[in-house]
Order: sequence, then structure tokens, then C-alpha cells
Amino acid sequence: MTGYYLIIGISMLLSWIVSSRLKSKFEHYSKVHLRNGLSGKEIAEKMLRDNGITDVQVVSVPGQLTDHYNPENKTVNLSEAVYMQRNAAAAAVAAHECGHAVQHAVGYSMLQLRSKMVPVVNISSNLLQFVLFAGIAIMAATRSIDNPNGNTTVLAIGVVLFAVTTLFAFITLPVEYDASNRALKWLKTTGTVTTEEYAGAEDSLKWAARTYVVAALGSLAQLLYFASMLMGSRR
Repeated sequence: MTGYYLIIGISMLLSWIVSSRLKSKFEHYSKVHLRNGLSGKEIAEKMLRDNGITDVQVVSVPGQLTDHYNPENKTVNLSEAVYMQRNAAAAAVAAHECGHAVQHAVGYSMLQLRSKMVPVVNISSNLLQFVLFAGIAIMAATRSIDNPNGNTTVLAIGVVLFAVTTLFAFITLPVEYDASNRALKWLKTTGTVTTEEYAGAEDSLKWAARTYVVAALGSLAQLLYFASMLMGSRR
């Protein structure tokens, strides 16, 4: 299991580096105040209107980095800071979440696929760790002279569950990048922000997207580790 813990360690380190960089970027661009004086809430409402979306509500939710779009009740949920503040970082986050609302409105295929996978991924995530480590334990306990590899059935099920969560992580990437692209395009073409403010919004969203990239690669590395363990036992 040394290899597994090494992968976990490297993944956690990369995640910490990117998250720390993201936090510093948002703190920096939170000081770049918008000349138009619009709050995150007003930015979101304007983007929704400009895209002809009238059935989505912009609401405030507690916490930091809790911003998200909920397709079930059609709400753009902005953290308290983003909802109230009037800076480049808030504009970036608000527009990005509205980018998801636009995806929903136009039937963006990757968002639809991601939404359909959510119930399955929730089940897989809840069972994943238990099944994987139970599978490893069963494989080790059932090894014998006649069966040197042991029983790998449970481990195989665990690998399949991990594959589902990893696939979900990679499907999330185009969804997040597309939402950011929609947000940045709207901010630029409508002249909602100045050139300096746009650069801040673009840099903020770039680092936010990298958190998803690190998560997906970390998930893939862990999946390959367990898959190699399974394949090695079957040789």
C-alpha cells in the first residue's frame, strides 16, 4: 500500500498548492473594485437577463467557496461575500455560476450527462472506500497454494466504483471550463468590466479550474493503482 499512500500524499500536496494559489488570487482580485459598482448578485442577474433566462433566482448562501448552480430548483447560489461584494473576484464567480445556468438553459450535453450521473456517483462514493479495502483484505485472506491470487471479486467491484467516480471527475472538467468561457465571453462582449477587471476575472477562473484538474488527475492515479493491483493478482 506504500504506492497508494504516495499517490495520496502527492495529490494532497498538489491540491494544497493550487488551493493556496487560488485563495491568494481571490484575495488579490477582491481588492480590484468594479468601476460599474455592481455587486456579485447584480452581475449574476444581469448575465441571466442578457441570456434571456427569467426563471432562475440568485440567492445568498453561507460559507466561503460555496457558490454553485442548482439545476433542480434553478437557483444561482452565491456565497455571502460574492453576493454582496463589488470586485473582480466576485464578478468572476457570479458570472461563472450563471454560465452553468446558461448551460442548463441551452441543454449543454456534458452538463446533462453529469447531472444524470450524480445519483450513481453518490452511491459509488459512499461505498467506494469500504468495498476497496474489504476487497484487498479478502484477496489477501483467501490466498492459498491452489489460488495464489485469492478472491478478487470484491476488489474488482471496488475498481468499477472508483472508475465511475473518476469518469465523473473528468466529465466535470469540460462543464467547468465551458461555464468559465461563457462567463468570460459575456463579461468581455458586454463591457460589464474594464480590461483590468477582466484580466482579474480570467486569472481567478483559471486557478479555480485547476482545482478540478488536480482532483481528476488524483482520482485517475488512484484508480490506476487499484486497477494494477487487480490486474497483477490475475496474472
